Parts: sequence; structure tokens; C-alpha cells
Amino acid sequence: MKSLKNWIVAVLAIAVIAGGYYFWRIYDGSGLPAGIVGGNGRIEATEIDISTKTAGRIKDVLVDEGAFVTAGQVLAVMDTQQLEAQRKQGEASLERARIGIDTAKSLLSQREAEREAAAAVIAQREAELDAAERKLARTEQLVKTNTTPQQTLDDDRASAQSGRAAVAAAKASLSASEAAIGAAKAQIIDAEASVVAAQAAIESITADINDSTLRSPRDGRVQYRVAQPGEVLSPGGRVLNIVDLSDVYMTFFLPTAQAGRIALGADVRLVLDAAPQFVIPAKASFVADVAQFTPKTVETEEERQKLMFRVKAKISPELLRKHIEYVKTGLPGMAYIRIAQDAEWPAHLTEALVQ
Repeated sequence: MKSLKNWIVAVLAIAVIAGGYYFWRIYDGSGLPAGIVGGNGRIEATEIDISTKTAGRIKDVLVDEGAFVTAGQVLAVMDTQQLEAQRKQGEASLERARIGIDTAKSLLSQREAEREAAAAVIAQREAELDAAERKLARTEQLVKTNTTPQQTLDDDRASAQSGRAAVAAAKASLSASEAAIGAAKAQIIDAEASVVAAQAAIESITADINDSTLRSPRDGRVQYRVAQPGEVLSPGGRVLNIVDLSDVYMTFFLPTAQAGRIALGADVRLVLDAAPQFVIPAKASFVADVAQFTPKTVETEEERQKLMFRVKAKISPELLRKHIEYVKTGLPGMAYIRIAQDAEWPAHLTEALVQ
């Protein structure tokens, strides 16, 4: 009986050792099946700084830390009193430029009328010159026959010369009128350019006023209030920091042998220290192509295996929207990733899977 009992104990011991060895082979000595590996990580999300475009004083901050915000929601308002004054000044400049256009156009009309008058004077002076030259020609014929005294000839010659001078003066007046027309047209172009410049200045100031209302670029949660109402900020000064809760992921690190087998889109299971009863599904979205930290030397194969690569596991936006109230960044946990397609998830990573 004693020998039988010893034999049974020996058989049981062998069975326990064999079972332990089998379990160690199946679960790779880490408590995980072969083809599934894990690493420590932390929940992170894309951070966005809500900043001022121009220098100014904060008038009001409308959200508190931890508040959920939606895309387009007003988060803070800057004091725009000075910008409003600048816009009024710009509007006055615009009105003055428009009046300048009307004035320049009126001046152009006046100069064109002066040109028409100068052209008419030229026609008149040319007609007078023609009459004076005809009369001079007749007088010259009469003087040859002693029918007309020499004084009459001299007077007619003077009249003809005066007519030529009058025509030249009228043509000079016409040229001056045309030059004045060119100057008036240039004034119109300058006034129109002033209008465009004033409109551009108003648009720029209006854009600054609109940008003084700080809105959320996307859905998220306020993480920090960096500045408070009444503070004066320089251009680009931060007012708030928000996190984009539609882009949440865990960053973790794996050694070379494991990171090299990861396929983008591979299934990942996340277990947070704060809620170990839940398993969060994710997908591998990034594997670094450069080691994040290394030993002092990497000359041997054994040392190369110690290289650690950063991996990102992204949580589905649809899942995040369902549980948006519980999403928090900075939480530590474990990430388990399947590096072999045929590997089966252990029960504790499937039964509590969040849907």
C-alpha cells in the first residue's frame, strides 16, 4: 500500500510538472498565449491650444476645465474696443476715398469741357487767320498797281501775323487741356486705389475682430485654462488647452522582436489601471521606425533585441462617442497586441470587452 501511494504521488507530480511546462510553452512564460504580447502605456489624445491671433486683453472665458465643447462653440472673447475704433477710422477713410473719386470725376468733366472750348477757339482762330491771309493776298496785289497805300499792306501783314500767333496760342491751350485731362484721370485711378486700400484695411480689421471670438476647432474637452479674464496677451498667447476626444490612443513600447511583427491595423486590447474590469478594443495605428531608447552599444544581436520601439493603439471614434463622458487622458494601463493572426485572445481579454 505504501509503495502504491508513493507511485500515485509520483505520477501526480509528473502531471503537475508537465502541465506547468505546457502552460509555460503556450503562454510564453508571461501569462499570455504565444502570438500576443503586452506593454505598459498611457492614454493620450491630440492636444489643441486655443490662442489669440493678435495682442489684446481677455474679456471673458466662457468654459471651465473639464467641460465638453463642440466644434464652433465660443470658448473665450477678447476685448475688441480698440479694433472697433480702428474699423470706424477705416470706414471714414473709405468714405473720403469715395468722395475723392467723385471729385476727380467732376474735375475730369471740367477738363474735358475746357478741351472742347480750346478746340473751338482753335477753329475760330484758324478761320480768322484764313480771312487775314486772304485779305493780305488781295492787298499785296493792289499795292502793285498803287491802288492801295503801303500802310494798308503793313496793317494786313500785322493782322495775318497776329492770326498765326492766336492759332498757336489756341493750340497750346488745347495741349494744356489734354494734359489736365490726363492728370484728372490719374487722380481718379489714385482715388479708386484709395478705396480698394481702405476696403482691404476694413476687411483686415474685421477679420481680427472675428478672430477675437475664440471658437473650438473641433469636439473635445477643456484640459487647462491657461489665462484668465483681464489678462493682456501677446499675439499667439494661449488662453485654453483642449484635447480632441475623437483622436484618443495609448502609447506603449515593445522590444525589437515583437515590434517587428506588428502589422498596422492589428487588434489591440487596452486595460486601464483605473478600470481593470473593462477591456477596450483598439487598432495599431503607428509603429516607430526608429528606436526610442537603446542600450549604450548595439554591436551584438542580443543588444539589438533590447531596442524599444514606440507603438500607438488608436481607439475607434465611434466607440469614443458612445462613452465620451468616461474618456480621460493620462491614465496608465496595459496594451495587449496580437502579433500572430491565428493567436486566440485569452478569456480575460474578451469577456469584458467594451462595445
